[in-house]
Amino acid sequence: MEPTADAAAPTDARLSAPVETVIDLAHLARMTLGERSLEAEVLTLFDRQAEILLAHMRDCAPAAVAAFAHTLKGSARGIGAWRVAAAADAVEMNVIAANAGGVAGAVARLSAAVDEAEAVIADRLHPRTGF
Repeated sequence: MEPTADAAAPTDARLSAPVETVIDLAHLARMTLGERSLEAEVLTLFDRQAEILLAHMRDCAPAAVAAFAHTLKGSARGIGAWRVAAAADAVEMNVIAANAGGVAGAVARLSAAVDEAEAVIADRLHPRTGF
């Protein structure tokens, strides 16, 4: 069972959040059947898709913003990136409510959540091995 939107909402401490709170590793393992190569492929695809969708959201009509946010929400849920999913849901809800100022703020929060997830993905795909 996935967290509620409130439980998955971004916090001010998100940049120092543990990996497990950015991406639910247990959920990710279930979704990829515990296969690291499949996990790497799924994370790579998410990373690319998130960047493309965010770029499109910044330059399109509100209806398209909602559609892109909805797609990103589903992808984030697939890998256990609950904060990204909650932020994408907030974008969608602000578009539906025709709250232009809310949409801009929600897209900014979504972008920050994606950045956080991408940092975790990069570390997971390319772990650092000492200094």
